[in-house]
Amino acid sequence: MDTTPAQFTPYGPSHWAVLAVFALGCAALVLTGRAHRHSPAERHLSRTFAAVLLTIHVGALIYTFVSRDWGPLDTVPLHLSDLAGFAAAYALWSHARWAYALTYYWCLSLSTQALVSPVLASPDFPHHEFLAFWALHLLVVWAAVYLTWGVGLRPSWRDYRIAVGLTACWAAVAMLFNTATGTNYGYLNRKPATDSLLDLLGPWPWYLLPEIALILAAWALLTWPWTRTRRDGARPRARSPRRPGRR
Repeated sequence: MDTTPAQFTPYGPSHWAVLAVFALGCAALVLTGRAHRHSPAERHLSRTFAAVLLTIHVGALIYTFVSRDWGPLDTVPLHLSDLAGFAAAYALWSHARWAYALTYYWCLSLSTQALVSPVLASPDFPHHEFLAFWALHLLVVWAAVYLTWGVGLRPSWRDYRIAVGLTACWAAVAMLFNTATGTNYGYLNRKPATDSLLDLLGPWPWYLLPEIALILAAWALLTWPWTRTRRDGARPRARSPRRPGRR
């Protein structure tokens, strides 16, 4: 009898189950955040969320460090998914603008790629690697959803510039580290071994140019509706003309 665990298959039953859990989690967090917005309970909820996220994130990193399946260079937390966990946890704990900016842009545009095109070469549910992968990716996206549509934080063009600048710094460091060590953090030096959206953008290094353009455009689109709403809301109402004989 074959006891080999089944491998994860994109858009198989377990993947659809994860997407359903993701949608239900988003709805629950938005409703919870709105119900406790601007109250002491909201602070406790945010910090509890931060503690849970950080505990799972650090636990997964420690497991990676001690696992025999990974080399020392592969365990450096330089993937954006690694850094997004720390940024999201700090944003939940402090509501600091720079941390919220990274959480909003990184998690809603980059971490969500794991939902539609997961790069996961591991056994299927309920293997611990499957659970860790999805827990980490869902939690950081949930953090962005909770802070934005639940707590009520809103991105601005200043947040956009902060996120672009810090991401450019990360990319420069990651590419230098990849070149020196042969690693591939951020898939900046070559494409992932499995199929991904990057396959549609051409060979390396040319796929980096449309990737950058798409990220900048997507982040601008994620910013524009909020800033437009604020401008419209700040516009003074036009006064009705007075009729003759009336004060």
